[in-house]
Amino acid sequence: MLTFNRHIAHLDMDTFFVSVEHLRNPKLIGKPILIGGNNARGVVASCSYEARKFGIHSAMPMKTALRLCKHAIIVKSDFEAYSKYSRLVTDVIQDSVPLYEKASIDEFYIDLSGMDKYFGCMKFTDELKTKIRKESGLPVTYGLASNKVVSKVATNEVKPNGQIEIPFGNEKGFLAPLSIMKIPGVGKETGYKLLKMGVETVKVLSEIPVEYLQNLMGKSGTDLWRKANGIDESPVIPYREQKSISTENTFQQDTIDLTFLNAELTRMTESIAYELRTQNKLTGCITVKIRYTDFQTYTKQRSIPYTNADGILLKEVKSLFTQLYERRQLIRLIGVRFTHLIPGTHQIDLFQDTQEDIALYQAIDSVKKRFGEKLLISAGGII
Repeated sequence: MLTFNRHIAHLDMDTFFVSVEHLRNPKLIGKPILIGGNNARGVVASCSYEARKFGIHSAMPMKTALRLCKHAIIVKSDFEAYSKYSRLVTDVIQDSVPLYEKASIDEFYIDLSGMDKYFGCMKFTDELKTKIRKESGLPVTYGLASNKVVSKVATNEVKPNGQIEIPFGNEKGFLAPLSIMKIPGVGKETGYKLLKMGVETVKVLSEIPVEYLQNLMGKSGTDLWRKANGIDESPVIPYREQKSISTENTFQQDTIDLTFLNAELTRMTESIAYELRTQNKLTGCITVKIRYTDFQTYTKQRSIPYTNADGILLKEVKSLFTQLYERRQLIRLIGVRFTHLIPGTHQIDLFQDTQEDIALYQAIDSVKKRFGEKLLISAGGII
């Protein structure tokens, strides 16, 4: 039987948001830049390497960041521009490789298995990196390895604008000297628990019996042991733009009551926006659908900056509905659909929300998760 080693490349757009701002304003290159809200109550969405030297990191309160670096330059985030460049890079990759996964707005996995026998995986990925830089102007770092976990760790080790290949069989040796905090999925809580046990490096973690980690952490202990030993069989999941999340409602009685219709749009939008967030996804396109009493159906869609925030999505949905509803007929059905989905966590900080806003949104989702999404809806969804 013919067998071959897997070759997975992990591509990361270096400080993606900052790099986009560099393209828009080259005078910012080399400066400590903070991307986010333009007031001290906001949070840092991203920052340049020059700012990181002062201990600044993403999700830090802007007020704290400015205390650490008083001469930092705050740049108001423009997620429309970031979405545009993300789509541009995605198009370049889509035109170049047969199988890729879009892991986030600025992160990709590419399956190059088998290409080593015909062209060379490192050579191909290097040419792809050059092509992306040429067509988008954005720098790329990549790591090439036998699986997704090792390739991601490798990428993070050679930023910015680097490239590295971890040969098959060298996974454990590469990971061994690294801090346990370099392993994907090891957060502050897990890291603190391991450090208290004296486990500081991946080598020490990999030598702990898997049964012990299972007893300590359950199923996540097994996953952690496998990662520490460089084991990961997870596939590259093909990226398909046509995936969607949608909802629609056929009314018991046809209506032109705009108060009722707006309340329904609010309820429906908040429902599938919450579904987006529970799946850790963002949408880049909204479609609104209307079916009239004579069964004629019309739709209108709009590309938007990637988001999963209720307020932004609801504003776009109501705008589309207003543009679409031009006839004075009774309506029997309305629908809302989100498409162009990509993986991504709640990007609240990219929209100039304050720390209070972020805490509120997180509390709302926490209540919905615990007691059910229908328990808590905004006033606009009540009639």
